[in-house]
Amino acid sequence: MGDTKKAVGIMKKIYILHGWAYSTEKWEPFLHTLKQNNIPYELLKIPGLTAPLNEAWTLDDYVAWLRKSIVNEKEKVILLGHSNGGRISLAFALKYPEKVSQLFLIDSAGIYHNEFSLWLKRLAFKNLARFKKIAYNTVLKNILYKLAREDDYNKAAPFMKKTMQNLIESDLSDQLQKIEIPTTIIWGENDTTTPVVDAAVMHEKIKDSKLFIIINARHSPQFTHVNEVSDILIKEVK
Repeated sequence: MGDTKKAVGIMKKIYILHGWAYSTEKWEPFLHTLKQNNIPYELLKIPGLTAPLNEAWTLDDYVAWLRKSIVNEKEKVILLGHSNGGRISLAFALKYPEKVSQLFLIDSAGIYHNEFSLWLKRLAFKNLARFKKIAYNTVLKNILYKLAREDDYNKAAPFMKKTMQNLIESDLSDQLQKIEIPTTIIWGENDTTTPVVDAAVMHEKIKDSKLFIIINARHSPQFTHVNEVSDILIKEVK
């Protein structure tokens, strides 16, 4: 990382929402840089992933959960969301703009796509459980599992599979122009999970937003390009 250092003083805590993952271990190097630069943070444990949950949730449920998570904050908060965590952060900022002072989005989800491959992915989510119960073509099986991100899907409890489906069906693209919160968008150049075109859409629609593309990075630049991403955040955080 560069020599950028935040001055010691009272700063707002950054609430971090991780993506669809069952562990936050990979965040440690990035969090270490925040600590070194005197930036307070809290990496939230997300229900169904890194915290308990026993029923299917919608995006609205996650927004309500986030509201409760910051209920004791008397001032506006800073949100940093990666992937699905970005989707939750965007939805929260749209519903409670008075609660958010700044928004950081890293390879954020939230834009619905109609491309054929993603239509197949949604089809996979809806039919994998049924297809498991019958004999079917091996090629089709392999395609469906790949599209549905087999590892994530197989690790998920049945209600979380429904939650996953609920979330990927959501679309915030038509509401992004309503966001007037200072927003910094950070994106991996070679992201194939949330394509870089989504970054362009968010940058265009969110007024006065800033966009940073991390060269040669994929879906999680905060893990693979720690110094670049942390330098951007350190310079942009207010």
